[in-house]
Amino acid sequence: MFLKAYRRRLRLKTSDRCTLRHFIEHLQDQGAIPVPNIRPKHEQPFMKFERRYEDHLLKERGLTAITVERYTWFVHRFLLNCFDHGQLSLKKLQASDLSNFVVQNAHSTGPKRAQLMVSALRSFFRFLTQEGEVPTDLAAFIPSVPCRTLAGLPKYISETEVEKVLASCDRGTAIGRRDYAILLLLARLGLRAGEVARLQLGDIDWRAGEIRVLGKGQVRDRLPLLRDVGEALVDYLHCDRPSTPSRNVFLRVIAPCGPFRTSNTVSVVVRQALSRAGLQPPHRGAHLLRHSLATALLRRSASMAEIAELLRHRCLSNTEIYAKVDSQSLRVLARPWPTTRGAK
Repeated sequence: MFLKAYRRRLRLKTSDRCTLRHFIEHLQDQGAIPVPNIRPKHEQPFMKFERRYEDHLLKERGLTAITVERYTWFVHRFLLNCFDHGQLSLKKLQASDLSNFVVQNAHSTGPKRAQLMVSALRSFFRFLTQEGEVPTDLAAFIPSVPCRTLAGLPKYISETEVEKVLASCDRGTAIGRRDYAILLLLARLGLRAGEVARLQLGDIDWRAGEIRVLGKGQVRDRLPLLRDVGEALVDYLHCDRPSTPSRNVFLRVIAPCGPFRTSNTVSVVVRQALSRAGLQPPHRGAHLLRHSLATALLRRSASMAEIAELLRHRCLSNTEIYAKVDSQSLRVLARPWPTTRGAK
């Protein structure tokens, strides 16, 4: 009613709905209005399996919330495709149902997302086999999606451009000091966007000079608290961080103050800093600074093992892609271009 009346009097802005939603959420957090318990009117019979699978991923597999959301999205689409108009019967599923679904949907998306779909379906059917819901493990019948390993190059910017990005933050403002601390964690320690968003006050060990990072698979790693990173965190925590019950290090500056809703907020901080610095790289997410750090270390003669340890790669093969940008070392391995009779 408010939005309709406001539209009649003034022009409705794109941010008005978002502002109203934040206000309603604030009232719910304060207990001024009840939180509605919204349930679907017609719940599909397979949704109970989705909820059990989601609990399995979170509690037993230790996957992050964003990964669980992506996996369950593909599983929901598959089950909806198979049982939308009929009775739920997982035992009647055949290998052809899986292969047909993968072939039909792989053409409408990129190779990386198609691989994620295959991983989600294989994980789901291994779960069903473990729970005794299907007699045969159909995960082995799901076709693979071809994707050449190490076919591309890591997206990165030079060390000079990284410094321009850091210098673009207005450290005379609260938002600028917060964003500067976020960018330093990405550029100096190679943290992922989700790791920055989930960072807690208790994860910073000031006496030991370490940061505990909750990474993939719910694994906690210890990283050194570098001097410039620590100073930026102190400036933000002492002067600008809002006083709230939340234990997250980084909070929204504009009310309602609270933790970042998703890790995409960290990527937005990077994109805004790149724009202020006048840079237009092909990839503008938070991972850009992680790739740039690895590339800079490689050009300083750091070993692959050292880079993998800093980036917390469990497998050294994940770090091999950075070897492709070390043109000086690769020049020694390159064979001369074939010529005819010594012609240049």
